Amino acid sequence: MSSGAAASRLGIGIVGAGRVGPVLARALAGAGHAIIGITAVGIESRERAAALLPGVPILEVAEVVRRSELVLFAVPGSELPDLVSGLAATGAWQPGQLVIHTAPEHGFGVFAPALAAGVIPLALHPAMVFTGTSLDLTRLAEATMAVTAPAPVLPIGQALAVEMGAEPVIVAEEDRAAYAEAVGAAREFSRAVVRQGIDALREIGIERPDHVVAGIVRAAVEEELIAGEPDPEM
Repeated sequence: MSSGAAASRLGIGIVGAGRVGPVLARALAGAGHAIIGITAVGIESRERAAALLPGVPILEVAEVVRRSELVLFAVPGSELPDLVSGLAATGAWQPGQLVIHTAPEHGFGVFAPALAAGVIPLALHPAMVFTGTSLDLTRLAEATMAVTAPAPVLPIGQALAVEMGAEPVIVAEEDRAAYAEAVGAAREFSRAVVRQGIDALREIGIERPDHVVAGIVRAAVEEELIAGEPDPEM
């Protein structure tokens, strides 16, 4: 399969209706792909799926896999290995089927139980914090997406990342754990610093402490990002 396959219309199924799956599905639909179904457990997940993907049927996991040319797994990384193995045990996978997950800590190797069925594995992780709303579509345009895949199909992963609006960044299979640690630390440390600053200002009676902290944090982050850019003359 060439990278041109990613640009053609695909029937895409989504496993997971948390904050990530429906947003990426909406982005892929905007690129011309057909969303054939999504799994959703619980009222909140169903409401999110209905809001972002009106008219898309809610299906069981096995049915999503059966109907799809591309299956996108937007589930926690801890759940992914058992889910992949369970589908392999029931013979659900199809030859030539594209399978993607969004867990930062796994590469394409997590799909090993499905490889004997002839699936094409990719790992795509958007480096952003999702709200589970249409606001995320704008954020995707400012985000990078880690792409990990066997060399022959890397162009497919890169093309899909671009179609979703993100900038693809290649991460080697053996580097996924370090990548996950780095982006996780950036997310959690940022949240902790903001919470600490807001709480301290609120305790001394500052009105709108979030507004005060926002200006400082944005400026500080921008300065560090500029400082972290490589020197073009080096």
